[in-house]
Amino acid sequence: MSIQIQNISKSFGTFQALEDITIDIQTGELIALLGPSGSGKTSLLRIIAGLEAANQGSILFGEADMTHISPKERQVGFVFQHYALFRHMSVFDNIAYGLKVRPRKIRPSKQEIEVKVYELLKLVKLEAFAKRFPSHLSGGQRQRVALARALAVEPKVLLLDEPFGALDAKVRKDLRRWLRKLHDDYQITSIFVTHDQEEALDVADRIVVMNEGKIEQIGTPEEVYEHPNSPFVYQFLGNVNLFKGRLHKGKLRQGNFEVDAPEHKGTENTEAIAYVRPHDISIEREPSLDAVSAKISYIHLVGPVVQLELIRKDTGEFLEAELTKEHYRSLNLKTGEDVYVKPKQLRVFIPKDYSI
Repeated sequence: MSIQIQNISKSFGTFQALEDITIDIQTGELIALLGPSGSGKTSLLRIIAGLEAANQGSILFGEADMTHISPKERQVGFVFQHYALFRHMSVFDNIAYGLKVRPRKIRPSKQEIEVKVYELLKLVKLEAFAKRFPSHLSGGQRQRVALARALAVEPKVLLLDEPFGALDAKVRKDLRRWLRKLHDDYQITSIFVTHDQEEALDVADRIVVMNEGKIEQIGTPEEVYEHPNSPFVYQFLGNVNLFKGRLHKGKLRQGNFEVDAPEHKGTENTEAIAYVRPHDISIEREPSLDAVSAKISYIHLVGPVVQLELIRKDTGEFLEAELTKEHYRSLNLKTGEDVYVKPKQLRVFIPKDYSI
């Protein structure tokens, strides 16, 4: 089931929660709505589900306009962050609930419901827990019950609001892998809300990066991470180093430091900022025009990547670099040592054009 979100806006009093949101979602896609708290992610998800009404715009499932259709008629499965399981019901009855409350004309028989519920229990690997109550389950198990309950009614669309936010890191990673497989097997159009960048990059087919009720960028995980189109996306999707300066003849200059900025070669004497990921920083022993002098303040050796914290000697600004252990050992770096920091790949933005 494809979804078209057309020019959706929503305000709560004087607060503009969403402004002119348009997204086309293909059948079977797994989409992440990613952004900080207050960016409008959950408001948009609730409008898609029919739990909130937009002030303007339309929601289409396939060719059908769902804008004014009740949540019950939209055939949407909704999974909440804190599970929203019925505490007085067993796992079996929680999963069966949506089927049991259907109108008599379309309600499956008891036998059909039992077959369906045990099929889902097998899918979420909880066959032995059918008679248990939610209070006897771990957080990860409860979240899987919530997913099974949402899938029981065979929804056209699956919506998940911070589905793993209340779980610890190891359980989150396991469930992310499980959700990806579940989605691949079921091929149900799914949208999930998260503020966890790693979660979105790991699971989604495409990511919608949101900020202050607007869309900053839409793209595959690789596109939004490797080619951010704004300073906000750069900073929200991982650590970043800032190199400030002024543009002159296609170069960004600050003191003796200069780097190429060919996309701005027509801009003169204008303040700008280069954004560089820590893994796109090279550590050199010899000075050059496109490197800055810095002192190593801290070396973090745990894991496959060595993380360096450095202080620029000219400005006192903080920098981060990531090296492979092999490269780190070949350089024989030590805390307190002076080195030269060289950006290998960067993107230059002019502050007046973007919110920084």
